[in-house]
Amino acid sequence: MKPFPETLLFDLKQLTADDRATTSESVLALHSKDESHHTPVMPDVVVFPVSTEEVSAILKYANEHKIPVVPFGAGSSLEGHCVPLKGGISLDFSQMNQILEVRVEDFLVRVQPGVTRTQLNQALKKYGLFFPVDPGADASLGGMAATNASGTMSVRYGIMRDQVRDLEVVLADGSVIHTGGLAAKSSSGYHLTSLFVGSEGTLGVFTEITVKVYGIPETMVAGRATFPTVKEAVDAAIALLSAGISIGRVELVDPVSIKQVNKHSETNYPEKPTLFLEFHGNEAGLKQDVDFATELLEGHGSDQFTFESESKERAKLWEARHNLAYAFKHGYPGKEMMLTDVCLPLSELSGAIVYAREVIDQNGIPGGVLGHVGDGNFHSILMFDKRDPEEEQKALAINEKIVTYALQKGGTCTGEHGIGIGKKKYLKVEHADTLPLMKMIKQSFDPNHILNPGKVIEMGNE
Repeated sequence: MKPFPETLLFDLKQLTADDRATTSESVLALHSKDESHHTPVMPDVVVFPVSTEEVSAILKYANEHKIPVVPFGAGSSLEGHCVPLKGGISLDFSQMNQILEVRVEDFLVRVQPGVTRTQLNQALKKYGLFFPVDPGADASLGGMAATNASGTMSVRYGIMRDQVRDLEVVLADGSVIHTGGLAAKSSSGYHLTSLFVGSEGTLGVFTEITVKVYGIPETMVAGRATFPTVKEAVDAAIALLSAGISIGRVELVDPVSIKQVNKHSETNYPEKPTLFLEFHGNEAGLKQDVDFATELLEGHGSDQFTFESESKERAKLWEARHNLAYAFKHGYPGKEMMLTDVCLPLSELSGAIVYAREVIDQNGIPGGVLGHVGDGNFHSILMFDKRDPEEEQKALAINEKIVTYALQKGGTCTGEHGIGIGKKKYLKVEHADTLPLMKMIKQSFDPNHILNPGKVIEMGNE
């Protein structure tokens, strides 16, 4: 039986500390939502653990009393992952934010889940290393692993699942396991690390994460190329990839989004389909790559291109790209943001982006199209008034059309944001044949369904 709120708070304080479990209204409200458009739901209590032992004790207690537990990192997720739909305990990892070990010669780092990507990269600079997964927000490593995040550099370095070597996971009953090791490869048993990465807190709670890191490239050159049409821009991006050029990032931003960037970041970029590019390597090799890229861009219709090697100018370019979602938010005060997230085979990408733009324009909803076109992933930003049911339905209908198109072309309903609340119905379509297996896995790991209930897949008692 679930304890009364006063008893629940008292018990959790005994398991942690008086100042690390709270029912303060303002703290509960902060943990009722993420950055998505999904409706907030208040947890019963927020707890701030500081160790694996505390997390284990909390989960054991919650499992015995059948209390929902929802992990909370930085709150920057975009599909309602940390919204506590059934109330219960919001498990905030902000105080488990230590970098535990840097193994320079192994190119590995072991961290607690509350470490953010910016914090990690600042600490790695002195070793000449960096962590490449950059989802835009200053997300926590725990949240990034839970959602299998990626970002602008995934075209070169891969997504979160490619980086995680080992996880320390607390299971629903409080037991603690490790899923991997330190070796670069292993053919030993089932690959549980990959199972847990992207599980969105529904199979276990991460308390330590070991990830790969990389040497900081000797030279980086950023570029911006404009095109008459989206198709020419996407075709140019594919040409760069097929040429074997050392691309670190390649991002597409459509004209509507460029207009919003200019307003928000006080830039004056031409309002045309634009590729934001970055090349990583050594100075001699990059000069050849940039020269070759210039020829390819011209050959695919680019009507203007510039390259920047100065760190301040490169930072300004990528800051403008990373702040695009906030540019739309600030540009449409009073409106909510819905951010679609699909991924397609590269051969289908330009058609999907053109289709998304047409659907947005036809429905009269303000929004832009952008994406990590190097790996087939793109987003549509949709701004709508949540107080207007008709406008909200229009945004939902646009999202559904974009996702349906992607699935029909062999793509996926989410390339990096995850399923959370908003994509559950599309998961049923995309993985109709394997959904029963997913439910069996969930039932095995979490028989009382306490771990982030209502997310990813629906279980019998939810």
